[in-house]
Parts: sequence; structure tokens; C-alpha cells
Amino acid sequence: MMEPHMEETYAARFPVYAFVNQKGGCGKTTTAVHLAGALAARGERVLLVDLDPQAHATMGLGCSPDRPTVTDVLLGEASLSEAVTPAPGGITLLPSEPRLAEFEEVSGRLIHPERRLALALEEAHRAGVRFDHVLLDCSPRADGVLCANALFASTHTLLIVETGAFALQGAIQALKVLDEVAENQGRSPELRVVGTMFDRRTRFARELLVALHSRFGDALFDTVIRTSVRLREAPALGLPVQELDPGCRAAADFDALADEIMALEVGRVPTADLKEYELRPPAPDSALAATPSERPSALPS
Repeated sequence: MMEPHMEETYAARFPVYAFVNQKGGCGKTTTAVHLAGALAARGERVLLVDLDPQAHATMGLGCSPDRPTVTDVLLGEASLSEAVTPAPGGITLLPSEPRLAEFEEVSGRLIHPERRLALALEEAHRAGVRFDHVLLDCSPRADGVLCANALFASTHTLLIVETGAFALQGAIQALKVLDEVAENQGRSPELRVVGTMFDRRTRFARELLVALHSRFGDALFDTVIRTSVRLREAPALGLPVQELDPGCRAAADFDALADEIMALEVGRVPTADLKEYELRPPAPDSALAATPSERPSALPS
């Protein structure tokens, strides 16, 4: 059972990042898995939590749960330390399974179901389990109880936006949902935005990146994750890209993103609040037509 007044006292013991969007196919799981790999490659203690019933992060790391999963942890049937498992690349994984979808159905009969993950992380910390970073790969449903768990437990919300058609509009819709969830919880994790699936050869992708920068300003990470054959191969082999090909450009992209994450954690990078963006008007059409300023850090060759 949730501890009394946890909503007033809960504070994450380590940086916790919720990877979110309101749609699939934006590179959310790819970003979570390979950022975890980049951080673990530096010797950081990384926990990756798969909060998607489709279990793509679990399958992408070649794991087939033969022990308790995140479902059991959320239902209070297993502790986090009983459910986590080693994954390739030095990542610690809290795996998922299709049965996780049942949690959405039973959550209405639970007290404060959106706080179950936060409690599990807190109890693990009290039991001596230590992590330097916790990454939460959410399901595409930003308005569900699983995403609510991620937002309640997190210190940062990472909005993942692919540089493709309708991406900006989708991001704005996701922000509205996230802002509603944060208002209901009475807390708002700090917002950062990651651009993914970038192909600098296309004018549209370059123009959209300009629009994203216009919309989100300093909340947009300088690092953009480029399209890569290696990122398509890695989940088929059950490996983070750092294990598959540490010298490839995809590994370099995630290493650069890990740099920014670690700088963020020591306060060298400004953060922003979700509410700051929810009511901004959309970027004007002229922003999409502007000639992009190709900063080396934002648009690697």
C-alpha cells in the first residue's frame, strides 16, 4: 500500500527520465534503449524500465522474461530488485510483457495507482539498490495510468519528436495531455525535447528542426538522432548500438546525447517546465520556410 502523504514527500533519489509521446513510431523506444547503452558504456549504473505492454524495449534487448516483470512490481506482487534483470551493454532492465495492459484495467480498483512505480523505486533505494540514471520507456498512450506512473516518478519528461510530417502538431497534442496529467498530480517534471529520425538530406527535416527550435528553444537538446541502418539492425540482434557497432554514427549520436544528459544532471544546462510550452501559439509558417542554421552540435555531418 502507498505510504501516507507520499504525494507531498516523494522526491526521486536519482535522475528519472520519462520518454513520452502520444503516438508510436517516433523513435521513443530506440532513444531510451540506446541512451541507456551510451550511459552504461561510461560505467554509469542505468535502470531501463519498460512501461509499454508491447514490450519493445524488452525484446529489443533480447530479453524474454522468466521472472517477475514490471506488471508484478506495479501490482505489488514483487519488488523491483526481484524483477530486474541484466541486459546487454551493462544495462539493468525492468522488463515488460503483454500482461501489463491488464494494469490499466485493474488500476481503477487500486489506491493511487499512478504512484506504484515511484513507491517501488523508493523501496529499492531504501533496500540499498543504487542507480545513477533511471529511464522509463512509456507506452504511446500519454493519458493512461502507465504514463501517469512515469510522470509521477520522474524528474524529467523527455518528449521524443521525429523530424517527419505532422511531428510538430503531434508534439503539441502530447504536451496538452502531459500538462493535464501533471496538473492532476500537482507536480510537473522538467521538460526536454529530443529530435529523432533526422535525415539532413531532406529539406523538410531541416526546416522542421528549425521549427522545433523555434517552439522549444533551450528545452530542445542540441543532439539530434539521425536515421541509421544500425538502429534498425540493433533490436533484431538484441543489442544496444554501442555493442553492435561502437564506431558507427548512431553510437556517436547517443554518446553526444549522453553528454548533454550528464551535463543536465549537474546543473550546467537549463531546463524548462511543461506549462511554459502548452499555451504558446504554433510556430508561424515562415519558420518552416526559413533557411536552417546548421549548428555542428545540432546537425552532425
